[in-house]
Amino acid sequence: MTPMMSIEVFMLLGPADIVALALLGTTWIALGWWIERPSGTRPSVSDIMRAYRHDWMVQMIDRESRIFDQAVVDALRQGTSFFASTCVIAIGGVLALIGNAESLQVAAADLQRGNIPTVVWQVRMAPVALFLTFAFLKFVWSNRLFGYCLIVMAAVPNDPGAALCRTRARQAADLNIAAARTLNGGLRAMYFGLASLAWLLGPLFLVLATLGTGWIVWSREFASRPRDILMGGS
Repeated sequence: MTPMMSIEVFMLLGPADIVALALLGTTWIALGWWIERPSGTRPSVSDIMRAYRHDWMVQMIDRESRIFDQAVVDALRQGTSFFASTCVIAIGGVLALIGNAESLQVAAADLQRGNIPTVVWQVRMAPVALFLTFAFLKFVWSNRLFGYCLIVMAAVPNDPGAALCRTRARQAADLNIAAARTLNGGLRAMYFGLASLAWLLGPLFLVLATLGTGWIVWSREFASRPRDILMGGS
């Protein structure tokens, strides 16, 4: 797409579309920042779980058999693999729909009335593909980080009194936390990718979907029953 065509598409979107799209991006970025860097008075679920992950690796030091710990990390890796595979399939479907202008126009006609150019519908599908691509990259990196965590866990000496024992356990915990943070970032991208589908119905629906998704993500991190349970055990 040439710069002139990009300007023309931008003008076709209209002010409401631009505002709705800006709200989508701002909400996604702001929530991610808030969740990963919460205030000390009200930590998020992700922040609370960091302490539990550190405690997990400390407890692992005194465990004679560490097969259980390895199995838990393997289960986490399987989750990242599942989400990554799901993203690949979804990205392929979105790109196929964007590339097939006729099918997209037919589907769009059922969603919203009016003579809207096909290129606008293609642009409205673009955020979905971008969010899913971002999520895929996050899931792949999270999978690798969990793999690094397994290797460092295996490097923890069997003797709890060894000099490197707690150092290696702390490194394993930090890798585990980094992998979980990356996984959570991918999940948030998937949530907002689904919300961006509402743009096909119009900018107002995108605004409503963004606010609804933002509320769901916020409430799960800061006002959910699981958070109360975790806080009670801290």
